[in-house]
Amino acid sequence: MTEPDPSPGKWDEETLAFAAHVFQCARSGDAETVGGLLDQGLPANMSNDKGDTLLMLASYHGHADVVRRLLVHGADPDRLNDRGQTPLAGAAFKGFAEVVELLLAHGASVDGCGPDGRTALMTAAMFNRVEMVERLLAAGADPAARDARGATARRAAEAMGAAEAAARLGALEE
Repeated sequence: MTEPDPSPGKWDEETLAFAAHVFQCARSGDAETVGGLLDQGLPANMSNDKGDTLLMLASYHGHADVVRRLLVHGADPDRLNDRGQTPLAGAAFKGFAEVVELLLAHGASVDGCGPDGRTALMTAAMFNRVEMVERLLAAGADPAARDARGATARRAAEAMGAAEAAARLGALEE
C-alpha cells in the first residue's frame, strides 16, 4: 500500500482531523485503536508534518503495546524524522527499556543515526541513562562511533556532565 501524498491543500478537514486523532492515539498509547486501524489498512509508516511516524511517537512516549503492533504491521524501526532522530534514540533518551528491546528485536540498527551521526548510545550517554547505555552496549552498540562533530558517546556524556555514563564508557577504553 502506498502512502498518500501529504502535500498541503490535498486534505479536507475530516481527513486532517482523523490523522490528528491517529497520531494522538500513538502518542497516548491507545493500542486498541491503533491496532484496529492497522488491521483495516492504515499505513504503519504514516508520518506527520514533522516526519514523526506513529512508531516514533509511540516509542518516544514509551508505549510498548503500540510499538509492538506497529512493528508487527511493518513499521520501519529505522525511519528518521525531519530532525534526523530514530525511534530507538527517542526511546533511549526517555529510558524506555521495553521499547528499546522491541525495536532492536524487530531490526532497528543499534548504531542507526541521522545526518548528525548521533546514535542511541550517544543520546543515552548524554542524559546519563547508564542502564540504557548498558542495554545498548549489550546489543552491540559501538562506543567508538563518532558523530558528525567527531564526538564519541563518552565525549558527549562528558560535555553534558553525565559523569556515570562517561565513566562507564571510559572503562571500555582502558
